[in-house]
Amino acid sequence: MTGITPEAFVFGLSAVGAGIAMIAGLGVGLGQGIATGQALQAIARQPEARGSLMGTLFIGFAMAETSVIFALIVAIILIFVHPFTLS
Repeated sequence: MTGITPEAFVFGLSAVGAGIAMIAGLGVGLGQGIATGQALQAIARQPEARGSLMGTLFIGFAMAETSVIFALIVAIILIFVHPFTLS
């Protein structure tokens, strides 16, 4: 770590951590796509179950999106809150 100040090191790791936190969006997007495809297949096989399937699907989407919002908040905190400038 010659030539790197502790502040620069922490800022760099904060940026890496924010990037890793945002990877959560990939998993949620993939999961929602798979869930939507499976729901459409179920509706195609049994159209009368559409109401209960759609309600369950939207509740699942809302719960999945909360994890992405949480990851976004963590990433924003890691990027914009500088521990060396708070004192």
